[in-house]
Amino acid sequence: MLYNDNCLNVMKKIKDNFIDVIFADPPYFLSNGGKSIHSGKVVSVNKGKWDKKENYSSTLIFTKNWISECKRILKKDGTIWITGTKHNIFEIKSVLEELGLEIINIIIWNKLDPPPLIYKNKFRFSYEFVIWVKKTRTYNFNYDEMFKEAGMEMTDVWRMPAVSMSEKHFGYHPTQKPECLLRRIIMASTLPNQIILDPFMGSGTTCAVAKKLCRQYIGIEIEKKYYDIACKRIQYI
Repeated sequence: MLYNDNCLNVMKKIKDNFIDVIFADPPYFLSNGGKSIHSGKVVSVNKGKWDKKENYSSTLIFTKNWISECKRILKKDGTIWITGTKHNIFEIKSVLEELGLEIINIIIWNKLDPPPLIYKNKFRFSYEFVIWVKKTRTYNFNYDEMFKEAGMEMTDVWRMPAVSMSEKHFGYHPTQKPECLLRRIIMASTLPNQIILDPFMGSGTTCAVAKKLCRQYIGIEIEKKYYDIACKRIQYI
């Protein structure tokens, strides 16, 4: 099920303790007029109005509101995965602690192909965080599946590439996550036919991978153009 709406509007209609796993790729609030390099070209880091701090009365209140709803609708043995960088991750961590959600792991997604630096005055950025949290003491972790994939006990540093061109076939999203990342998250924490929710769906990666892995899915995207991309992408799976 896909929704073109504000995630809070949709989540408020979902009953308590209903969702098995949530993957959230929220705004990072890094759209500050800076520059980056994409495909060899200097580009603006601005992603859209949804990523600009000045468009929120309070990023802390925004973060607390959506995470609170995620906690309410999550099953007692469910877990939440949240991505971020230094721009938003510390605020997210403080909200998680305030709401009583316990961190299981902080995954480092080490990108195999990070963009080069424009200004040679710091180390090259090559990772994002993925915080994995639980609602109660009991939760699902498919240890054997992850051991099999890694050939050993899997660590909390995941070396993965960025999005491949084939995953952009129906359109591009500026913060799109690679399918390999979502596949690992879904395989690690869900079982077939369980429900995974993505409140910031973007171009539909979470739902596309969920469909391929025979999981049920709910995706919410506020921007119509990205919602349309997601609908087309998932329709052809």
